[in-house]
Amino acid sequence: MKISKIYPESLAEELELVVGDNILEVNGNKPRDLIDLSFELAEEEVEILIEHTDGEQELIAFEKDVDEELGVEFESAVDKIQTCKNNCVFCFVNMIAPNMRKTLSVKDDDYRLSFLYGNFITLTNLKPADFNRIKNFHLSPLYVSVHSMNPDIRAKMLRTPNAAKIHSHLDALENAGVEYHTQIVLCPNLNDGAELDYTITELLKRRPHVLSLAIVPVGITKYRRDKFTLTQFDKAGALKVIAQVEKFQKKIREECGRTFVYLGDEFYFLAGLDMPPVEYYDDFPQIENGIGMTRNFIEEFHDAKILPSTSYSLPSKIDVICGTSIATVLKKLADEEVSKNPNLDVKILPVVNNFFGSKINVSGLLTGGDIIDTLKKFDRPRDKILIPATALKFGENVFLDDVTLADIEKNFSVQIVPVSTGDEFLKEIRG
Repeated sequence: MKISKIYPESLAEELELVVGDNILEVNGNKPRDLIDLSFELAEEEVEILIEHTDGEQELIAFEKDVDEELGVEFESAVDKIQTCKNNCVFCFVNMIAPNMRKTLSVKDDDYRLSFLYGNFITLTNLKPADFNRIKNFHLSPLYVSVHSMNPDIRAKMLRTPNAAKIHSHLDALENAGVEYHTQIVLCPNLNDGAELDYTITELLKRRPHVLSLAIVPVGITKYRRDKFTLTQFDKAGALKVIAQVEKFQKKIREECGRTFVYLGDEFYFLAGLDMPPVEYYDDFPQIENGIGMTRNFIEEFHDAKILPSTSYSLPSKIDVICGTSIATVLKKLADEEVSKNPNLDVKILPVVNNFFGSKINVSGLLTGGDIIDTLKKFDRPRDKILIPATALKFGENVFLDDVTLADIEKNFSVQIVPVSTGDEFLKEIRG
């Protein structure tokens, strides 16, 4: 496992490890992934076999505290990603544009990435040895894409016979003492309506092993070529789903004080409704899945511990780039600040996603090309441009279409600031 980062004042720095060093063995065992490595490094006496960038190998023995970490990051958490062999009718990877970078076409269904990073898995690609390892290492919680508890419907959606084994697969996790979060990609006329009632009811029976359930609407790009008929929710459909799920939410909250089943933000955007209150989301168990991100952003904005600005001595023009779905929310927040500062001019610029198709309206799937086109269309003197950090590749200043932040800065000769949280948004507006 090759080291990509060394933390300052860490054990790794003390051992004089450097970026590029490759850990071949720990205590005589070759780690398959970060899980193996973590368990081996939990010992107080450790031997690691390192291969340096020049090819020289070195055996390093050291003692450490039981809870002391090495203090490094790796190029990859696993030796080889376990890929998904399903052909789901709603698979977003199958709907990306041609000739995009290869990493965007990787369909992982890896239980290790589920445990380490919260990636959702279908369980259909797990082998008996994988289930045994999950049990032996007690890899909990996991994140499971359920979609439907009706075996026939699930097999139809995932287009694999193994998908029909959802009940026995979940039984296996529970027998191993594993807890898990679940999600449903909801598709009109497929797993909604009475089927959704059934799925929620069946998952409720599996508490406390099931920790939460997220329901997100299917998204369809203009590049989908699958012959399976699939449609997206409209306003009426979203309102119907919200009303249907609210009945469960109310009952569950009365029983245990938690919501348990959460709807994706997109349902409320489609329905034209405000986001539920913060209490609705409990401890935001699936925020990385987009559940409650908007409400969390709003709360961060209002709770930010930032000194209030007086007034701008000179006019300040700030453009805010976003997806079309969240534009109204951002405008409302920005207007709160504009009303306090006569010299402050904040313009919200919702970007129509021409790259993937106009029905894709989330900020995280915006491309640099569409952002540039929008800024040119609404060209004006501007002092700063805020963009959603979620649209950038993690750890890099590059968009899905490989346009970079530097490319935008060259086009407009102005400061470009990625923003990811509500308090960052407020901070940038207040200067």
